Amino acid sequence: MMRKLRVGHVGGRLGYARLFNGHPRTQTVALCDLDPRALERSRSALGLSESECFCNYDDFLKMDLDMVFIASPIPFHAEQSIKALESGKHVLSEVTAASTVEGCRTLVRAVRKTGMKYMLAENMCYVHFVRKWKEIVQGGSIGEIFYAEAEYIHQIRDLLRDPETGELMWRALRAPLHYCSHSLGPLLMILGDRVVKATGAGKSKHIMPAGGVGAIDMQVALFETKEGVVIKLLRSSTVSREPPFHYYSIYGSKGCLENTGFRSGTNEGLIYVEGHDKTVRKTECVLSDPELSEETKVGGHGTCEYYIVKDFIESIDNDTKPPIDVVLGTDITLPGLIAHQAAMKGNVWLDVPHFG
Repeated sequence: MMRKLRVGHVGGRLGYARLFNGHPRTQTVALCDLDPRALERSRSALGLSESECFCNYDDFLKMDLDMVFIASPIPFHAEQSIKALESGKHVLSEVTAASTVEGCRTLVRAVRKTGMKYMLAENMCYVHFVRKWKEIVQGGSIGEIFYAEAEYIHQIRDLLRDPETGELMWRALRAPLHYCSHSLGPLLMILGDRVVKATGAGKSKHIMPAGGVGAIDMQVALFETKEGVVIKLLRSSTVSREPPFHYYSIYGSKGCLENTGFRSGTNEGLIYVEGHDKTVRKTECVLSDPELSEETKVGGHGTCEYYIVKDFIESIDNDTKPPIDVVLGTDITLPGLIAHQAAMKGNVWLDVPHFG
C-alpha cells in the first residue's frame, strides 16, 4: 500500500484541508498561519497537535511534507510557492499566481529548476457548466470563436477597509483587474489560447474615495489573444450591486453561449447553434457536477475544489503536467496586471509577456 502524501496547509479556509483528508492518497499534517488565533481554530478543527502548527513559514517548511497548499494573501503567493518548491515540495496555490510580473517570471523559473509540480487552484475552471462549454466549443458546434466576455462583480468593501478600525487591508492594494483569473481562466482554458495584448480603463473612486487602488469603482479590460480572439473583462470589488456574479459569453461563427442567469442568481443560460436553433434556447449552467455526492462539496464552491485536488494528486502520482500548470497559471494572471498598467498609462495597448 502506498504511503499517503503529506500535505501542509498555509492560511485561509479549511475546505481544501478537508478534501485532502477525505482523499485516500493524502492527509493534512501541518498548518501555518501568521495569526495565532486563526491557527488555533484551524488546529482544533483538524485535530492536529501544537507541534504540527506554525506561525513561521520557514519552520513550517522543515516539516516532512510532500506538498504545500498556499491560501495566504495574494502578495505572499509567489514567494511562498517558490520557497516550497525549492524545499522539495509540490505546490497547489490559490489564485492569483503572483501579484507582479516579476513574481510570475520567477515562479516559472522555480518550477522548471526544481522539477516539482505546481498547479493554480482556479476553481472557476472546474465549474460544471464551464467543463461542458469546453466540450461544446472544442467540438466545433458554435464554429470558430472570435469574441468572448467575462464579468466578475463582487462587493467586498469590508475586506478592503476594516469596518471597525478603518484600517486599509491588503485587498485595498489589489487593483480590480489584478483579480482576473476567475474570469480569464475559464475562457482561456475553453479556447486553448493565451492573451498577447491588453488595454484597460477605470480610475475613478466614487464609492470609497480613500480606499486605495483596490477601491477603483470599476475597471474594464480588452484583450487580444494569440489566435485573434477579442475578450472584454469587467471587474469591481466595490460596486453597489447584489448578488455578486460571474458572467461569461462566447461568440463563434456558428453560434454563442451565455450564462445569463448568474446576473440574477439563477442557473439559467442560453445557447444558439446556427442551423439547429431558430432562436436562443435555455440551458442549465450549474456549478456542481450532479453525479457527485454532497461529500465532494466541502471545498466551498460545489464540486470545483474536489476536481482540483483530484487532478493535482493524479499529476503527482502519474508524473504528468497539472491541468493548470505554472505556464497556464501565469497566463491567466499576467493579463490583469498588464491591463491595469495600461489603464494607469492612459488606456494604451501593452504587450502581455508569456513565460512558456
